[in-house]
Amino acid sequence: MRIEDYALIGDMQSAALVGRDGSIDWLCLPRFDSPSCFGALLGDTDHGQWWIGPAGGERPSATRRRYRGDTLVLESEWDLPGGTVRVIDFMPPRQANPDLVRIVEGVSGSVEMSTEIRIRFDYGRIVPWVRRTDGGLLHAVGGPDSIWLHSPVPLRSRGYTHHGAFRVSAGERLPFVFTWHPSHEPRPTEIDPFEQLAETEALWTEWANRCTHTGPWRDAVVRSLITLKALTYSPTGGIVAAPTTSLPEDLGGVRNWDYRYCWLRDATMILDALIGSGYLEEAADWRAWLLRAIAGRAEDLQIMYGVAGERRLPEMELDWLPGYEDSRPVRIGNGAVNQLQLDVYGEVSNSLYLARASGLSPDNRAWTIQRQLIDYLEAHWDEPDEGLWEVRGPRRHFTHSKVMCWVALDRVIRAVEEFGRTGPVERWKALRDRIHAEICAKAFDSTRNTFTQSYGSHELDAALLLIPIVGFLPATDPRVIGTIEAIERELLVDGFVLRYPVAKDNDVDGLPGGEGAFLACSFWLAEALAMVGRRDEAVELFERLLALRNDVGLLAEEYDPRYGRLVGNFPQAFSHVPLIHVASALS
Repeated sequence: MRIEDYALIGDMQSAALVGRDGSIDWLCLPRFDSPSCFGALLGDTDHGQWWIGPAGGERPSATRRRYRGDTLVLESEWDLPGGTVRVIDFMPPRQANPDLVRIVEGVSGSVEMSTEIRIRFDYGRIVPWVRRTDGGLLHAVGGPDSIWLHSPVPLRSRGYTHHGAFRVSAGERLPFVFTWHPSHEPRPTEIDPFEQLAETEALWTEWANRCTHTGPWRDAVVRSLITLKALTYSPTGGIVAAPTTSLPEDLGGVRNWDYRYCWLRDATMILDALIGSGYLEEAADWRAWLLRAIAGRAEDLQIMYGVAGERRLPEMELDWLPGYEDSRPVRIGNGAVNQLQLDVYGEVSNSLYLARASGLSPDNRAWTIQRQLIDYLEAHWDEPDEGLWEVRGPRRHFTHSKVMCWVALDRVIRAVEEFGRTGPVERWKALRDRIHAEICAKAFDSTRNTFTQSYGSHELDAALLLIPIVGFLPATDPRVIGTIEAIERELLVDGFVLRYPVAKDNDVDGLPGGEGAFLACSFWLAEALAMVGRRDEAVELFERLLALRNDVGLLAEEYDPRYGRLVGNFPQAFSHVPLIHVASALS
């Protein structure tokens, strides 16, 4: 299926992708970054899949599907000659162990249904030993993983797959409960699926009702906030960039990365979105995760961490998986963790400033850590780095990285002036002014009236759209207006913004192949257009971006105009966060 054919369910510790045809093709347990037990997304059905749908030779797509109101409870319905049937999928908030619940409900008439389940641990590599208990339950074990499947439907084994056939009539509800637990522990307590359905729906509804956004795009904002909440690892407050790995930025290509980790770069945008929408508790949890993750020597700051703050995220390739639509290699871990990206110092500094400005309770550790980061930045801001796009080509003096170094200093200066913090503010001001002057002198092409991707380069970069958004220059500055116009001329493809030129003669990222339009960049353009007074064009672009969401309101990392498809990991926090920002700006 296409990437946009999937919907998300989750329990705020892990997540599953459910296809339009009723198949669960991706689920990692017990955490977002654990090995998968359903991995067909990156291979085929034999790498793990659980399908429930109408009986017959084919697997038809659902006639319609939706989330129940403002929740993460998914309903898929099929209209068939014999009647209408509904499958309800959700993951209840975790108790002792993660549960996945599927309820087949007869809406009208009587319908023949089927199910096939292939449990494969370790990204499809381990076929578990499966036995049937005295009560008719299935118990699968493979290494450290154990699964119990509770259902009133008899399941028969054939070819390392379990099959079931059943009929559901109007008013009937048949539940399936899939529970993971460590294989060395006793059998977990069985949950009541119908009770958990009611509790899960109530929890999400109550959470969504706390949203303070009242603008015309409230539905899109709430769905994006629910998605961010679903990507939150609730025990720590860390938020993963996406629940998937290796969904390609270029179909059939090599730009396949693992996004099941927490990027510091997301700090400013996520924190700002949560605060602006009334979710101060979640913002406080995020700040606490941030302070724990980055605690230590300033020179050891990483661009990303594991959901609990882990620092070692070694990258490796899974050669037994053919990849989504033959996009190889499939990677787990992320080698970019070892890159130098100076912009993260600015993002962390801005995050902590926003936390103070929002009224979150003061945290003296935050200022101590921030001071140490600034001390390090004072000595290293003028070094080349890999930049926010995590290029695997040569290091450069990326303009966005230098702008965010300016932001880092600007925010600590404002903390002193606005909140009474102490520090060498005059020294900081002098360095802030020096960085500002250097950027304007070395990163601005006066002939074309635009800032460029790096010092002395000719290429553009969509991250330059953030210059007015972070306050480096006012939106009315002719250089800002010229940069926006240059990006519109050179980086727009079918009305959407590329990150930077990707061509054979541009070795900035050191990788072959092309890619789609990075959706966050198009949202940045919409916000920048609004700031320079081009509101009608901003609204038009924003509405065009909203139209790219799938039928349940989710966005991937990119949109590829060549194929008219979403590409990249899905759903992507870095797409939903700027959606919230633009909706707020335009409202």
